[in-house]
Amino acid sequence: MTKVDARDLRTNETDDRGRIYLGTEYANKRVTVAVVDVESDRPDEGELATAYREASEGAEELAEEWNEVSDEAWDGLNE
Repeated sequence: MTKVDARDLRTNETDDRGRIYLGTEYANKRVTVAVVDVESDRPDEGELATAYREASEGAEELAEEWNEVSDEAWDGLNE
């Protein structure tokens, strides 16, 4: 098992394709890289699905309320 000194750990950002730049000091060398932790600034699929479902339910409720108010308004105009 390889031992890692905590001072050798670095945190870097990936590009939009998930690639990371190590630096010129690693050019033409064989390196071993380990992913220790991953953070994302984007919501995961579960969070997106929940938000979409909640927005959809809210839109349905709003549409039902609008239909009721709209019907009342049209009925008021017909009187």
